[in-house]
Amino acid sequence: MLCCRTEEESRPALANGDDAVRAGARSGRRTRVAADAGGGKAGSADAAGIGAILAACRGYPIHVVGRRPTKEIDPLLAGRILVVGDDSDLNAVVLRLLRKDLLGAVEVAYATPHRTAFTDIYALPPGPEAVRAAARAEVDRAPLVRSDAGGVLLGAAHLAPVTGTFYVDEQRIPGGSAKVIEVEPDARSGVAVTVVRKRILGFGRQPATYRGRAVEFGLLPGSRTVIRYDGIRHPREVNRWVFYQHTEPLRLVRGVY
Repeated sequence: MLCCRTEEESRPALANGDDAVRAGARSGRRTRVAADAGGGKAGSADAAGIGAILAACRGYPIHVVGRRPTKEIDPLLAGRILVVGDDSDLNAVVLRLLRKDLLGAVEVAYATPHRTAFTDIYALPPGPEAVRAAARAEVDRAPLVRSDAGGVLLGAAHLAPVTGTFYVDEQRIPGGSAKVIEVEPDARSGVAVTVVRKRILGFGRQPATYRGRAVEFGLLPGSRTVIRYDGIRHPREVNRWVFYQHTEPLRLVRGVY
């Protein structure tokens, strides 16, 4: 189990779970849990939710790896892993699997205290029930979306405001501007792209969704488009951005259990 929080943040969540941690370390059971306990405005609620998840992990080894872990988790990426945190933490773990060429070898389960874009897309339970699913559920193949900036997209990306030219495969999206564009993985085609236009007093175009293997954004310089994916904000303005379906899927634990 990979707990995607720092030791300090995790301490309240683990305060009543030391026995579980010790038991897990001795057990050598196959599911590894990586945990991430919360901070920020919703820190106390997040910590309580993480604590409930960790309590349900009694008997499994728990590794506190910090938020959005990087290469330090590589030795833990084997068998079936349970990532405890939020969509940005899951994104970081899957990115390591991609970079280490382990997508086909590692099964990924996910536990978060609250619903997220990723749990909604794949109908995953939040909270302690996710731990039971991680231990018993079957593996499903979920599409993995990449970006030309070297990242991955698991749940939802939002670009706003958007001005420029946009293509889904060879189809140009008409209009040239949008209030927000949302991109999600799509099991049938690769990516689903929803364009939300500005509306005045209820008048204007309704949101439209396009599907394909890839979407390319040519952004007008100075448009100040903010790009967020899986809760991560891209740090700088860009003139071009591409999301596309990777050739290998994510082995996601989500089937019948």
